[in-house]
Amino acid sequence: MTPQALPAFHQAQGATLADDGIPLHFGDRAREYDAALNAAVLMDRSHEGRLRLEGRDRLALPHRISTNALETLAFGECAPTLFITPNARIIDRATFCHLGETTLALTEPGRAEALLTILRRNIFFNDDMRANDETASTRQFVLYGQQASAILGALGIELAPLHVTLAEIEGNHVTIMHDKPFGGDPLQAIWRVIVPIDSAVAVWSALMTAGAPHGIQPAGSLTYYALRVRAGRPGVNAELSGEYIPLEVGLWDEVSFTKGCYTGQEIISRMDSRRRLARTLVRVTLDAPAASASPLQMNGRTVGTLTSSVETPTGERLGLAVIKLAAAQPGAQLTISEGIHATILDRAGVQPHLQEET
Repeated sequence: MTPQALPAFHQAQGATLADDGIPLHFGDRAREYDAALNAAVLMDRSHEGRLRLEGRDRLALPHRISTNALETLAFGECAPTLFITPNARIIDRATFCHLGETTLALTEPGRAEALLTILRRNIFFNDDMRANDETASTRQFVLYGQQASAILGALGIELAPLHVTLAEIEGNHVTIMHDKPFGGDPLQAIWRVIVPIDSAVAVWSALMTAGAPHGIQPAGSLTYYALRVRAGRPGVNAELSGEYIPLEVGLWDEVSFTKGCYTGQEIISRMDSRRRLARTLVRVTLDAPAASASPLQMNGRTVGTLTSSVETPTGERLGLAVIKLAAAQPGAQLTISEGIHATILDRAGVQPHLQEET
């Protein structure tokens, strides 16, 4: 099967494609969004990278250079982690899964080559690790929604969150990973299904067939983006950027405070020990469309930045913003430079209680 077979199949099902062949939508964004919130959707996320690590240090090497504890993962377990600069700014985020003799690393969209470079650059004398990019030879689907687990359960696949397994769907070999849910809501399950390129159309079709009694719909990246912003999940080149420290964007659960040294660990540990944070990630509603990267003001003073924004098919205008902790009060109103207002809903992600830094 050629790399163009899956995009052509999507188009035959009514999809409008982005330049990279990933569906933007399947013709009815309102139906996609409703299914995502109340049933299930299947999305092509093949632009998210997939690396295969081999060798004795396939877990030890990423463990020592990233924020989370990876070396102690048991067979079948996964953990998200962050690669940060010496001053603790975010470079990349990835999830590593222990598959026995190999480790699977799942990256953010378009970040496979960048993560591969980071890993290879940190291979030193006596390290035994080989990393290969399998993004082009595989495809990745995301099954999302309240009915996602039931759909896979009907196919005989059950997993705890942040676990991975090898399975078969209609005779096709697949790798299935149960990711942590968006926004911490266990009802909104996220399953990642990785398939060889030759099996992509067959597995997509089998998942859609299995999901039909559960109200499944195919959905595109515009729906995924709306779900991400709605749930408060940091995104690449927005909240996951060199502007921010992991603790500022609600990723405390992706940082280990006990595993020892890694690049940027001193800054992270200092922030944790002092229990002080200058900025935090919040979810907001907007009273008009607003561009990401817009400054936010309160009482005439700039207090942060709108990092992501979206208007959903139901007319909601939602956003994510990184603002000063002292301003992050539910119900507080912020002003965008164009005169548009944002109202804070709550803090996003995992946010332990901290003192406000003035």
